[in-house]
Amino acid sequence: MSPVSAVPAADSAAALAHFSALLSFETDCADVHAALESSHPHLVDFVLLDVRSPALFARGHVPGAANLPHGKIVESKLADYPPDTLFVTYCAGPHCNGATRAAIRLARLARPVKIMAGGITGWLDEGFQLAIADEESARRASPRVAGHPG
Repeated sequence: MSPVSAVPAADSAAALAHFSALLSFETDCADVHAALESSHPHLVDFVLLDVRSPALFARGHVPGAANLPHGKIVESKLADYPPDTLFVTYCAGPHCNGATRAAIRLARLARPVKIMAGGITGWLDEGFQLAIADEESARRASPRVAGHPG
């Protein structure tokens, strides 16, 4: 028996429930990229948050993302957004828990939230380009959603 099969797989019903639920909590880099690159403005129906530091954001971030470090996610920063605004958080990658920390903060504020699995590492692995910002614009960046003056 291999280490893979030493613990039996879940039955199909349990696997279906688990993997279906997982998509309620996560999206991936390819889906975020497709939405951001679409010519249909209604496909950008979320706010993409880079929850790393302003310095890391300035060195490279997903185009269209706003910088809001996870430790600074508070109700006053979200006050301009309708309560049903979907936030998608990302950080450096699978080795970083910043996106999860941000998702927890948003959920505690009763905001819909998903994590972009893979973060910057996943984005680059997919072959997508990063945008570069200078420190000043990174500090001034605030979350925006398509069609919202933010």
